[in-house]
Amino acid sequence: MSLTEREIRTIVDRITAELDRGGRAASPSAGAAVREPGRSRWPETRLSAPTGGMLGIFETVDQAVAAARSAQREIRTLELRDRIIANQRTRLGEAAASLAEDAVTETRLGNVPSKTLKNRLVIDRTPGTEDLHPEILSGDHGLTLTELAPWGVIGAVTPSTNPAATIINNGISMIASGNSVVFGAHPLAKNVTNRTIHLMNAASAEVGGPETLLTAVAEPSIEAAQAMFHHRGIDLLVVTGGGGVVRAAQESDKRVIAAGPGNPPVVVDRTADLAQAARDIVAGASFDNNIVCTCEKEILAEEAIADPLLAELQRNDAVLLSADEAEALARAILTDYPGPEPRMNKDFVGKDPAVLAGLIGKRVPETTRLLVAETGKDHPFAVLELLTPVIPLIRCPDVDTAIDWAVELEHGFKHTACMHSRNLDALHRMAVAMNCSIFVKNGPNLAGLGFGGEGPTAMTISTPTGEGPTSARTFVRRRRCVLVDYFRIV
Repeated sequence: MSLTEREIRTIVDRITAELDRGGRAASPSAGAAVREPGRSRWPETRLSAPTGGMLGIFETVDQAVAAARSAQREIRTLELRDRIIANQRTRLGEAAASLAEDAVTETRLGNVPSKTLKNRLVIDRTPGTEDLHPEILSGDHGLTLTELAPWGVIGAVTPSTNPAATIINNGISMIASGNSVVFGAHPLAKNVTNRTIHLMNAASAEVGGPETLLTAVAEPSIEAAQAMFHHRGIDLLVVTGGGGVVRAAQESDKRVIAAGPGNPPVVVDRTADLAQAARDIVAGASFDNNIVCTCEKEILAEEAIADPLLAELQRNDAVLLSADEAEALARAILTDYPGPEPRMNKDFVGKDPAVLAGLIGKRVPETTRLLVAETGKDHPFAVLELLTPVIPLIRCPDVDTAIDWAVELEHGFKHTACMHSRNLDALHRMAVAMNCSIFVKNGPNLAGLGFGGEGPTAMTISTPTGEGPTSARTFVRRRRCVLVDYFRIV
């Protein structure tokens, strides 16, 4: 077997590094992190054994990055990536329900049926390598090929709200595009995150792929996330979380793809099919107890249909709170209320409607999916992203006012919005005015994630940096190869 110059230089660098440490030269299987020829991107770090027997879980960020770097070099071919992803879909499908149970047990957010559906959605509807399309331009002066190439090692922050689903979705997308990933898990979801990473690595190893394509530290922390943001071995940052973690990532010297907050409004006008609108709003706003960022967060209803819409909502297992009950609930779940800067108390994020109703001494049927409160547009229930199954309904004098208030309440996040209407002019006006990454017409907002609507799914909706719903082709570098005056065949 003949070796290329690059391969020879790699071997020499590895042996030199071992001798510099005063040790015996190691074989490639001995586990030493390999430097790229001619470059020292980060201090040499031995690839330690997995922590706690979990594939891809390490004690330090350095170890996690080194292991991911080594694995990324092994997935150059599309055929191997396809084989890995296919087996990951199979193995994760077998574990979808148990991962949902683990997530609810650990985080105490959402509910198992919704999380199971969410896991199955990302397993089945996350695009693989078919999402990558090279571009070819042929002209008088030859041929130009543009390929979608991997960045290398991606540092990805994931939330506690959708832990397993985000790891699966990001993992499949990033592997499909030829990258490996170091995940910065939310500390409240570390166990289910680490188990998901282990399962995906085990599925890779079963079909001949590397067993550290996805890595993380055993004990995630702010300090570990900061170390990842500034690590020389990380090539791209992908952040799915709140504004604080997005800003922290943007302080690094790396490109950042960021998914920020949302406060999705849903407008219902006098032309809407109210029975369908109510079914869709309850289905969307109650899904996983409203902790999905795309879920409907406030209803802006044209005055003419507000009462019949409220009746339809209640026919679909929503419970309408009285004005006094709504006020009591606000005092129970908001901090600094009725002060100048109320905030959602995180202890009540993602809790079941019956639990929230119990805070104010109200008993609701076990089938209750959503609590509805009539409020003004300046009420904290409307202004804040509650991430809990409480939705305000705001009466609007006409559809134009409803759209204007929807734009105001979305806060310019450019995330998600929805409208129920048969009026094409109104639908068009709202779509343009909202300027969101996802706009759903006459359906639940979940349809914008491919759940009941056409298209692929994404758990990272990149709004601050503009990529929108992410997929494999989001996590690539565009590389151009130009052959001058040749290979044009006409």
